[in-house]
Amino acid sequence: MKQLVNGITPKMPEHVIKAADSLKYRDFLTVVLILKDRNAFDDNWIYIHDPSVQVGRIQNFKSWSPEMVADPSMTCYGLEYFCFEGDGLWTSSDADLIEQAKRELAKIGIAKPEDIVDGTVVRQPKAYPVYDDDYAKHVNTVRAELDKNYPNLHLVGRNGMHKYNNQDHAMMTAMLCAKNIVAGAQVFDLWEVNQDAEYHEAGKAGEQAGAGGLRLVPTRVKEEAAAASQR
Repeated sequence: MKQLVNGITPKMPEHVIKAADSLKYRDFLTVVLILKDRNAFDDNWIYIHDPSVQVGRIQNFKSWSPEMVADPSMTCYGLEYFCFEGDGLWTSSDADLIEQAKRELAKIGIAKPEDIVDGTVVRQPKAYPVYDDDYAKHVNTVRAELDKNYPNLHLVGRNGMHKYNNQDHAMMTAMLCAKNIVAGAQVFDLWEVNQDAEYHEAGKAGEQAGAGGLRLVPTRVKEEAAAASQR
């Protein structure tokens, strides 16, 4: 959404550009390791909560489908690191990241370093839209401008809508968008497609409770309110 607003010409109003530029993202990289299959775990993925390592989650691609690993004697793990573009993790060399992943995989007892035969690194910028205090306000500012002056420009997907949807929900927004285009009307409200609800017919779009299909986030306790509660 941020890149879209800044790429439109003629230039959009300054308050809309400011709103788009205020949107934040969390980035992500995966260190993919190919190793001998010791049947360490069968889950599709596991979350790692050990503070002594930086890896946050490990995908087991062979558990998603054995067709993803050509040699049945081998397996493939994806060690996922949550970071920000430009930070120490993101700017580390592929070789250093692969070595770090090997050490951490051994440290948490998932594999032995000698079992690992190859590795590569995949970086994904803007993987996660950040839900900060004001994200919904910024998104709605952009939406209002696009609805007013660009009615045939449709936003879909996680980054297109700045919504932390799962892959299936992101795909659903695209499919329902296509149905809206064919119908020549907003039959479905794409902003109501999320992890909590499959979708809603548009009806009176914009009158739904909350931030138009965006997730509500806890608000900060204002100092004066906090002081009053202590009296």
